[in-house]
Amino acid sequence: MSDITTLVERYIATWNEQDPAARRAAIEELWSEEAVYTDPLGVAEGRDAIDATIGAAQQQFAGLEFTLAGAVDAHHDLARFTWELGPAGGEALVVGFDVAVLKDGRFDKVHGFLDKVPA
Repeated sequence: MSDITTLVERYIATWNEQDPAARRAAIEELWSEEAVYTDPLGVAEGRDAIDATIGAAQQQFAGLEFTLAGAVDAHHDLARFTWELGPAGGEALVVGFDVAVLKDGRFDKVHGFLDKVPA
C-alpha cells in the first residue's frame, strides 16, 4: 500500500511540476506508454496528450496547487484518492476524486471525477 501511496503522491507532484522537461520526465516514468486520462472535461490518450492536459491545467489555474486530500485506498492494481486544487494553505477551489488502474507499477488509466468546481 505504501508503494501505491508514494506513486499517487508522485502523480500529484507531476500536476504541480512547472518545468516542462521535469514534468515530461515524470510522465515518462509514471505512466504506461498507452496511458489514458479521462475526466468530465475530456480525454487524453498517450503521454503527449497527458502532458498537454497537465500544462493546460497549470495555465488555467496559475498560482494554484494540487494536493492529496486524505488517504489512498488501493487493492490489486487499483487506487482511488481525493485531491484538491487551491492556493497554498488556503481553501480548495476544486475537489476531485480519481480512480487509477495500474499496469506494471505505472498509471495506465486514470478516471477523474469533479466533486467541487467554481460556479
